[in-house]
Amino acid sequence: MAVYPIALDGSVFGWATDAKETADVLDLFYAAGGDLISTAAHYAGGRSEIMIGSWLARHPNRDRLVIATKVGKHPDALGLSPKSVRRGVDASLERLRLDRIDLLGLDGEDPSTPIEATLTAATELVAAGKVGHISATGFGPEALREAVKVARRLEIPGIVVILPEYNLLERRQYEQELAPIAVAADLGVLARTPMANGYLRGDFRSRHDKPASPIFQGALKYVNRRGAAVLSVLDDVADECGQHVGRVALAWLLTRPNLAAPVVRVPSARALADLLPGASLELTPDQVERLDRVTDY
Repeated sequence: MAVYPIALDGSVFGWATDAKETADVLDLFYAAGGDLISTAAHYAGGRSEIMIGSWLARHPNRDRLVIATKVGKHPDALGLSPKSVRRGVDASLERLRLDRIDLLGLDGEDPSTPIEATLTAATELVAAGKVGHISATGFGPEALREAVKVARRLEIPGIVVILPEYNLLERRQYEQELAPIAVAADLGVLARTPMANGYLRGDFRSRHDKPASPIFQGALKYVNRRGAAVLSVLDDVADECGQHVGRVALAWLLTRPNLAAPVVRVPSARALADLLPGASLELTPDQVERLDRVTDY
């Protein structure tokens, strides 16, 4: 995927950020050269898509942007049955005020629906011009391998991008289980939760540091000995680079092979500004090795 090295996660829009702050975040991202905005039909009950759609309506350069959303978890279109996928796409297009979703995500496995039926429905949406490409989020290795196999058998594009959880503290599943499939099938990779819900920004160094929004609550599980060790090395590398620790965490991700971009989730334009320089920060081989070693599973 040829995109700006940092993508934007819209899960906070309409929940942790109001309409004005959301527009400020999007304006800053766009001005910095960012192009991939990722959301989902169910984020904030659909308000994330509505806010992005409202912002898009004020920007004429739509073709410079890559708009990604996911279907499968909105209560009006649950699961990945052909009916749910079609209904979910139509509703997302309406909320986003678009006639095409550039990257449509299948949001989680659906054991009740054969993947062949899901991929066939999604491919029909591609043929109809409503969808550009298909991605997968929350697929385990067996489900992803089966999806790739089915697409080859049916001779359809199928899934071309995956969005695994991947950061300095969450490496095992992607690197051991999903990366080999992605490499073999030539899939693009976008890393979700690259900041470990804010922990790798250095926002939570003790149990007394409470998140401003429940959406960042997951960061607290890293407030332990391992998390502190990772932050210690991040602090050292950040001091050497003269950079914010979050930028170093992003720069480490951008050294990973086959990764197109981390998808950052930020509560404000100020927090985004703190991270954007990470897109161009280059770490030395020694710094990368030290970060690899402290987070080795």
